[in-house]
Amino acid sequence: MDRPLTLEEAQLIRWMLEHGNTEAQTFLSQLERAKATAWQCPCGCASINLSIDGLPEASGGLHILADFIFGTDDDLSGVFVFEKSGVLAGLEVYGLAGEAPKTLPVPACLRPFSK
Repeated sequence: MDRPLTLEEAQLIRWMLEHGNTEAQTFLSQLERAKATAWQCPCGCASINLSIDGLPEASGGLHILADFIFGTDDDLSGVFVFEKSGVLAGLEVYGLAGEAPKTLPVPACLRPFSK
């Protein structure tokens, strides 16, 4: 069963869309209708998948809208927001120097992911 986004989830995704790639802001209107799906990552990280009221289930290839890192060299992690076929589809949290975080970062801790 889908559930409303927590305040923390909604604020993080909004900030990321506002500071993401050039097309990220066009997905802000979908965020207003977003819910978290019942899916849970098997690793126990804080990642969530989204459903958008009034839109079909997201499918197809994943396209990153905003990608940031946080933490120090010893616990460096990343987070990205993605869409599939024009539908806002999820928030992925992953570990770069260790396990994926079990909690979401706050926007103030995020910095651009430079390759």
